[in-house]
Amino acid sequence: MTETSALITDFYELTMMHGYYLENHDSRAVFDMFYRTNPYQGGYTIFTGIEELIDKLEGLRFSESDISYLRSLSIFDEGFLDYLRTYRFHGNVYAFDEGTPAFPGEPLIRVESDLMDAQLVETLILNTVNFETLIATKASRMSLATKGHGNIMEFGLRRAQGENGAHSASRASFIGGTKSTSNTFAGKKFGIPVAGTMAHSWIMSYPSEEEAFRKFVEIYPDNGILLIDTYDTLGSGIEAAIKIGLEQKAKGKRIGVRIDSGDLSYLTKEIRARLDDAGLEDATICVSNDLTEEIIKSLVSDGAPIDSWGIGTHLVTGGTQSSLNGVYKLSAKEENGSMIPCLKVSNSYEKTTNPGIKQVYRFFDKSGGPLADLIALSDETIEDGRNIIFFHPFTSDFFVMKKDRYSSFTPLLTKKMENGKRVSPSPALSDIQKSSAEKLAAFDKSYKRIINPHIYKVSLSEKLKNLKTELLVKTRTKESEITRPL
Repeated sequence: MTETSALITDFYELTMMHGYYLENHDSRAVFDMFYRTNPYQGGYTIFTGIEELIDKLEGLRFSESDISYLRSLSIFDEGFLDYLRTYRFHGNVYAFDEGTPAFPGEPLIRVESDLMDAQLVETLILNTVNFETLIATKASRMSLATKGHGNIMEFGLRRAQGENGAHSASRASFIGGTKSTSNTFAGKKFGIPVAGTMAHSWIMSYPSEEEAFRKFVEIYPDNGILLIDTYDTLGSGIEAAIKIGLEQKAKGKRIGVRIDSGDLSYLTKEIRARLDDAGLEDATICVSNDLTEEIIKSLVSDGAPIDSWGIGTHLVTGGTQSSLNGVYKLSAKEENGSMIPCLKVSNSYEKTTNPGIKQVYRFFDKSGGPLADLIALSDETIEDGRNIIFFHPFTSDFFVMKKDRYSSFTPLLTKKMENGKRVSPSPALSDIQKSSAEKLAAFDKSYKRIINPHIYKVSLSEKLKNLKTELLVKTRTKESEITRPL
């Protein structure tokens, strides 16, 4: 277990903890982590980061150095600092499985603990899950855009937001569908296959492209990917690559070429024809150069003969969206020995939270395709083989899930931690990637469109909808406390 500094939190989490401590106001509480809108105007996210989060929560500690720093601020009571010295996260955590396709409004993580404990970990949860979910989703969109035409290599280390951001991005990208990384440390830490070719400087350091290529394949005969756009892609670059490729073919080896600039659709078609005419039909073509899912989609639609994609900047930074808008809200608290549902009310109905301790159910048709998700209270029974009413989360609209339309349903929130300890070993990253791909593949392609996707239905159960309406009515009539026993 690796220790994680508990100072990785927003300062107001600590001041609230201090206040709870001084007021002896540390009753049981339940918090939900969810997000409000899909990134990239897409149809889904790939929920990622929970396994790393569990490791961090298990190792969460205030070191003596941390305590000394907090003491130096002259804000915190000495008794509170003594409490922090022995602090360990001791809550229960329920969450979606890593790599599960997820949708707005769904409680992806549920933390059950006391106020001080659950409050402290808010920032760590959001910091870990928001970023990794965003990057896994971006990788998934890029992978879908290839339509099976070649694997994606993640090349983002040099463009990522710092060292830790790079490592997290490599991990999340792999879950989202990339097949390898240029990040050697991430390869070691996470077991991700590592990959790389050569830089233009390798070629420029030799008298000619031919000599540079020949030296490279002598050293790496089974990984001869040659960068051909240093001087003249369709001139000296491809000519030297073909010459070396024929030499390698005579030895029973094959080469590949990489292009990092120019009109990739035009160039790859020309290069494919040149390679084939030379008898190098098995030579591969790799492209890079600020690729996005839209560019990939366009190249695939154009019929560009591309075998692999090297993607960095727009993958590991999130591209056009810098963060996932995940939030962490109190949903239930203890009063007089009972757990009471809590509701955050907003002038924007979309920002009014769903109260109570909840579960999420995913409904499937006979072929295993997801139909819709239902957010329900955790203590209500969803009966199989019955018509079930699905209420719109923001309006009075509803639809009926007919008993002959769905074949099965399953709860998505499962216990990941009990009393601050992991309940089961973390799956291998390759297994998470495989499971995630299989789950996403089960969804209708309309939900996965890069542009203008169909909106997957996430609804409220009748019991949850009634509870939310009741609490809203109470607060609108200016009741000071929004409470009702569960």
